[in-house]
Amino acid sequence: MSDKECLLAFKGMHTIEPARLKPGVDPDSLTEAPGEAPATGSGRLITGTALIFWDPMSLPGTRLARKLDAIDTDQITPAADCVSESLDTLDERWKAGSFRHLMPGFRARVHSGETFIIAGDRFAIGSSREMSPAGLKGVAEEAGLEMVVVCGANMGDIFRRNAFNLGLHVVQSPEAVADARDGDAFSFDPGTRQLRNVTQDKTYTPVPLSAKEEEIRRSGGIFAAGRRELADSVRSRPSLDWAPPELAERMTTTEQIVWAHRVDKDLPPSELRPGVTLRVYADLLPASDGTAPFAIHTFNQITGGRTIFPRQAAIANDHFVFTGAEADDKQTAIGRAFAGLHGLERPYYATPGDGIFHFYFPEQGLILPGQFVPGADSHSRAYGAYGAVGIGVGSTTLGFGWSTGYIYFTLAAQRRVVFRGRLQPWVGGKDIVLELLRRWGAKQSQGMSVELVDAERQLPMVYRNTIANMMAEAEALNGIFAADDLTYEWYRGKGMTSLPYPELAPGPAATYAIDETLDLSDVRPMIAKPFSPGNAFPADEVARERITFDKAMIGSCTNGSYDDLLQAALVMRAARERGVKTVERELAVFPGSGGVGRQIERAEKRLGGESIAEVFRSVGGQIRQSWCGPCFGQGPDALAPGQRAITSFNRNWQNRMGYGGEGYLASPAVVAASALVGYMAPPTELGLEWNAEEYGV
Repeated sequence: MSDKECLLAFKGMHTIEPARLKPGVDPDSLTEAPGEAPATGSGRLITGTALIFWDPMSLPGTRLARKLDAIDTDQITPAADCVSESLDTLDERWKAGSFRHLMPGFRARVHSGETFIIAGDRFAIGSSREMSPAGLKGVAEEAGLEMVVVCGANMGDIFRRNAFNLGLHVVQSPEAVADARDGDAFSFDPGTRQLRNVTQDKTYTPVPLSAKEEEIRRSGGIFAAGRRELADSVRSRPSLDWAPPELAERMTTTEQIVWAHRVDKDLPPSELRPGVTLRVYADLLPASDGTAPFAIHTFNQITGGRTIFPRQAAIANDHFVFTGAEADDKQTAIGRAFAGLHGLERPYYATPGDGIFHFYFPEQGLILPGQFVPGADSHSRAYGAYGAVGIGVGSTTLGFGWSTGYIYFTLAAQRRVVFRGRLQPWVGGKDIVLELLRRWGAKQSQGMSVELVDAERQLPMVYRNTIANMMAEAEALNGIFAADDLTYEWYRGKGMTSLPYPELAPGPAATYAIDETLDLSDVRPMIAKPFSPGNAFPADEVARERITFDKAMIGSCTNGSYDDLLQAALVMRAARERGVKTVERELAVFPGSGGVGRQIERAEKRLGGESIAEVFRSVGGQIRQSWCGPCFGQGPDALAPGQRAITSFNRNWQNRMGYGGEGYLASPAVVAASALVGYMAPPTELGLEWNAEEYGV
């Protein structure tokens, strides 16, 4: 199947559209008098005692004890609990699953009054699942209490936005975290956001919210903001205003796109700086079947559900679709009913098997250079590969966007990574990003926007997709490759020769908080060990450890393209010609989209006329449906306790690929070689020597 054939129902260029009212709806009927703001004034104190997450490796109970860092959202709400069976019981599973594995007695402890959650740095990194803050808030509320989360530096940006959207109190105070001890009594003033350790008689001023975030928090959260702004958003026609050359030369690519998409055109250029929160028009607002229900609930709460058509909306059924679980089927049905009610059809509504939305929507021509795309999945950062600003958001932000056509967006500090030097044998996008994460260490990107510069114009789109996608694991707000000749050639290959937005490049006078160069001649094939993508090592060194495994899995939104699978098949075919007849371990392949799945069944000249799928099957591999399941521990390929896998997925956090399992990360070429030799190793372990014409993509 050609790229052109993959444009299933695409009739024309995707653009930002004005609001469309439902038949018979009067725009004046959308005006609603502002409701009374909740009591957030100074004087209403929330009180409770500390519930501390201690790092088990730090000798809790001794002077060496420290709080647990990098608690990710998979640990807050395990994937199996991210399920809503109806809009009336959205949060039942979310509450029951809160810290199910990390702290099994969590719910009871909160109900007993331990309502001040104390954790270390980088709390709630990871996915966009708004089930996490909603579940935590609900656990306290069901006992008539209010929860306050107190954490250290560099909190997960999506969780943070979700929390103030929902009214969950979140405080960033490294000093308070360092001081806290078991049993300490705390108080929190929602008006001033002042935190006090009553037991130790210490007061803390947390990291402040931006002025607009504070306004949303004080005025009732994102639902109330949406109701207040709905009527004006319906009357206003979206317009873009690109920066003139004298302004653009001082802006990064991200800043230029955000500036053009700003709703409030009277914003002075001097105000576009890190920390400012502004309203930004969205080109596309995609969700998965997992994040759609809460977004639908938000849309219904703001609009009434039947007054306007959802704006810029798209839904892909890719997370909970092939599990066979009744609860998952009920969840998928919520999005299906919503699509039917509002006339969402392909390519804006992807049915099970159509694909993972980070592959499917670009494949369908919905992602374009210069766009601003907030998606309710953390790997929406992948759209940076196409020259778009792709960010992960929660479901309430998405539902607000479906209602108004824009979202509230807080600009981050800017960071640049310039890729120079010659690519080394067997090195691809996965190896590059794993090496980058290794170098960044525990701090990762520090929540910045990352300008990714391919100085030598040698990174194909498939590599750029992997790197931009895994800016999620880098804890970046977004990562972007400004569109260049390689980008536009990719679109021309799809028959898209005239794109709507101007060609952009980072301005020569743009400033960066951190400016760095990664010499690609220093990068080798890599393997990331549990439990962090940044815990990466050269694959040839790992090979000497002879680490065996139970499963090898290739695919996902990170490495599921045709070219990804082709490179793995080229390794397998070459090994087969050298006498390796079958894989030593179970091998499963997950195409990034249904279109890719069909394409790999067709003859490939570089494989001597065999198809990619035939090569995989010839050595014992199996082709699966296109979906996200095994990457986050769902479905029959999820890891069982004690199992180990090497994969081309994006996250290998604890329990991520299945409770009690261990996940390793590598490129498709390394996973293919490992499956053939029976332990984790690069293709050189098979005696294969790199030849760009033979193995390159």
